[in-house]
Amino acid sequence: MKPARPEPVQVVKQRRDAALRSLLSGVPYIAYLGIQFDRRGDELTAILPFDEKLIGNPALPALHGGVTAAFLEVAAIIELAWGNLWEEMEAGRLDLTADLGQVRLPKTIDFTVDYLRSGLPRDAYARARINRSGRRYASVHVEAWQDNRTRLFAQGTGHFLMPPAPGAPAE
Repeated sequence: MKPARPEPVQVVKQRRDAALRSLLSGVPYIAYLGIQFDRRGDELTAILPFDEKLIGNPALPALHGGVTAAFLEVAAIIELAWGNLWEEMEAGRLDLTADLGQVRLPKTIDFTVDYLRSGLPRDAYARARINRSGRRYASVHVEAWQDNRTRLFAQGTGHFLMPPAPGAPAE
């Protein structure tokens, strides 16, 4: 018996991109804010393209603190969901484009934001790092920057209640 041929790289990329689009389409607030995600393998970078509606203080001008907090929280939740679904999706046991209804996102227990400097009227980027992820609970740290990755304008730490794994019975 011959070993199965690996999928062509373009097919794998298309499947992963379609899965990410499906995951994001389930949250209208992500679309309202205009948040996008750049995917490189399993690594995600959240992107908040600048828009005038995101300005909280027109005198400076600076990004609204609530928009900054929402951006960080969305980055954390999507990173957790993506990491939680990755293994099932890669093994072919979960097709997010067809099974989106059974995907539940983590729920925020608490989220703390450190505003390190004003968010300028330009694109912002964020990356989340999962510090701990168990069956029921996860802890995530998120960092946001604009022009220089080493010059953060905000960071956040959140704790989340994890949903049951896809296909697992709800408790």
